[in-house]
Amino acid sequence: MTEVEVRIRIGKPADVPAVVALYDGAVEWLAATGRSGQWGTEPWSANPRHVARVQRFADSGEMRVAERGDALVGAMRLGPAPRFIPPVDEPELFLEALVIDRRCAGSGIGAALLDHARAEAVQQGIGLLRLECWAGGDQGLVRYYERAGFVQTGRIKSAIGNEDWEGAILAQRLEPRAQAC
Repeated sequence: MTEVEVRIRIGKPADVPAVVALYDGAVEWLAATGRSGQWGTEPWSANPRHVARVQRFADSGEMRVAERGDALVGAMRLGPAPRFIPPVDEPELFLEALVIDRRCAGSGIGAALLDHARAEAVQQGIGLLRLECWAGGDQGLVRYYERAGFVQTGRIKSAIGNEDWEGAILAQRLEPRAQAC
């Protein structure tokens, strides 16, 4: 993993425009590389539902943002699993909607966000980190998470209202800290 000087913090409502811009950049890149099945071709900023979703992430305290210097370079949501994800019978932390600034691709921002998610789960005494991701195209996103130590545990269809969309559910077991008395 590439070492990156990155600070990760809880996202605030004031971060929403910058985070939406990250999604816009990701959608543009995905569409240009033939991967529009992941998040479509429409910029998130043009879709009030997507903007409201990011606003909910921020308002709930579940959004985490990565900063390098003064630039916001990544984001994700950490919290309970969304309704469309099959539940598990144990405490978990669910990672959703990880995005990085495409100009920083390959610099370790994604790895830093994943490490932060693991650390946050362990700090909370949670031994399971799960996520879902697009499982279409060349399966590159699934392989990315598998290289990061996640194991595919299931599939879902049409989580975002697109009949052709297929997602993978991935999980990683962690060693939670014992809770203090």
